[in-house]
Amino acid sequence: MSSKDYLIDLLKENEVFLEGDFTLSSGKKSNYYINMKKAITEPEILSTISKLITEKIADDDVDKVAGPALGAVPIATAVSLESKLPLLMIRKEKKGYGTSKLIEGELNENDKVIVVEDVATTGGSLLKAIKAIQDNGGEVVRAFVVVDRQEGASEEFEKAGIKLEPLICVNEFFD
Repeated sequence: MSSKDYLIDLLKENEVFLEGDFTLSSGKKSNYYINMKKAITEPEILSTISKLITEKIADDDVDKVAGPALGAVPIATAVSLESKLPLLMIRKEKKGYGTSKLIEGELNENDKVIVVEDVATTGGSLLKAIKAIQDNGGEVVRAFVVVDRQEGASEEFEKAGIKLEPLICVNEFFD
């Protein structure tokens, strides 16, 4: 079973949404936290997410699926396995050893790529990953996030000419 309602139920059952005082990766303060790291360690949640995204891209011309490290890599991997699309992993920064690559996996010129992320607040980390793909010859055709906190990410994506497609908006969780 793969539906938005089922995903919301799974996230509730696994206590992914926490209430309290939290500082987010963007530096903003919040009275709730979405613990997607807990969610993406649960096989049923990952499977549901990957099925929902794969259904959405079934009729698209897509070459690769990408996710920025760390939180999106399990999601991108699950989507890769479900959709049979090759995987790209986007590092936060180039490592200073080995191949020193920012993108792991084979990105070819003009590859059509979907990107996935666990949670979006301002969208900064995912936009940075998208820029890395674009700077290396790829074309980002769709961007998915499991949960949109509805704090400006969609607007930032719109400015960049890309539509952010959340599986869940945070207000749907609290309804």
